[in-house]
Amino acid sequence: MTNQVKSRKRVVEHGEVFTAEREVKAMCDLVSDECLRIDSRFLEPACGNGNFLSEILARKLDEVATKYKRSPADYEKNALLALGSLYGVELLLDNVKECRHRLFALWDERYSRVIKKKDRKESVRDSARYILEKNIICGNALSLHEVDSAGQDTDRPIIFSQWAFVTGPMMKREDYTFEELLADEAEPQSGWEETMFDFTPKKEQEEGKLIKVYPPIPYWRLKEYE
Repeated sequence: MTNQVKSRKRVVEHGEVFTAEREVKAMCDLVSDECLRIDSRFLEPACGNGNFLSEILARKLDEVATKYKRSPADYEKNALLALGSLYGVELLLDNVKECRHRLFALWDERYSRVIKKKDRKESVRDSARYILEKNIICGNALSLHEVDSAGQDTDRPIIFSQWAFVTGPMMKREDYTFEELLADEAEPQSGWEETMFDFTPKKEQEEGKLIKVYPPIPYWRLKEYE
């Protein structure tokens, strides 16, 4: 867990104060059942360097190990699914990079702990990195747009990718704009249910939200989507 403040300058300019570990754990305990659901999606709209997301990921990966540690293929699939269920938006690029690095390091440490060295695949690690590039976004959660390296809004909307397994090792990707997902929140019987920072879709495809569907590919080849 990092310090709560990086510098006084950042506090003054950005109001940046990270949530302490005790509070992070206490808040996650309030939605502990969801934290143990491997495919339950969480969004942190001001994710900083990943205090909340790393705690949720650790809990999810513990659950994955409990259920699938005897099967390398099932563990790989579900560990990637757990990683793909986490989303973050952060204004400052250095925090975005640190958050991605931190989540990958946690994921990779657990992956290496469960999967024997001879069975580990660099292609699976590449897929984990790719998911984080798509799920942890440098953007402004108020304007719903990406920001540039100087922290200024661009004309590019924030887009989130959803990841799900279809059959066997085949994983699909669907892209949605953040704006449309939030707009749908205001409607009764919304397709997305938010509890704390839980952001779990119930209806996968609703007109106006879905902007692109990618053909399913094996989970160790996700980089090929580019």
